[in-house]
Order: sequence, then structure tokens, then C-alpha cells
Amino acid sequence: MPDSVYKVIELVGTSEKSWEEAAKSAVETAGKSLKELRIAEITKLDLKIENGKVVAYRARVSISFKIEKKSIL
Repeated sequence: MPDSVYKVIELVGTSEKSWEEAAKSAVETAGKSLKELRIAEITKLDLKIENGKVVAYRARVSISFKIEKKSIL
């Protein structure tokens, strides 16, 4: 297997329904502009609260993707 290089970025997804939906939103949005997504790790979960009620779920997600090596001639 040839050597590979991966980049890791951090994103925050939000949802009014659940942490799972928030994380899914972050990954699927990243997938629209990044190729070769590999691993997603949930690093933090939190809630947005207004007037004593939960109004949004937030998931901080670290996502890795493969960096393409281009040959230089």
C-alpha cells in the first residue's frame, strides 16, 4: 500500500432534532465539497438553550480526508 497523507478539519453541525442529526449534517455538508472523506470523530456535544428550553443540538466533529498527491514533472 502506498504512503498516504490525510488532513483533519473541525466542523460544527447543528440540528433542532438531535446530536446525531447535527453530526450527520456536518459530515454530509463536508462531503459536498471534499473528496475521500475517511473518518469522523465526535469531539464535543453541546446544546443551545433559550428560555430554559433546548432549541438546538450542536456536534463538534473532526473529519479526515485524503490529500491527493500530484506528480511533478
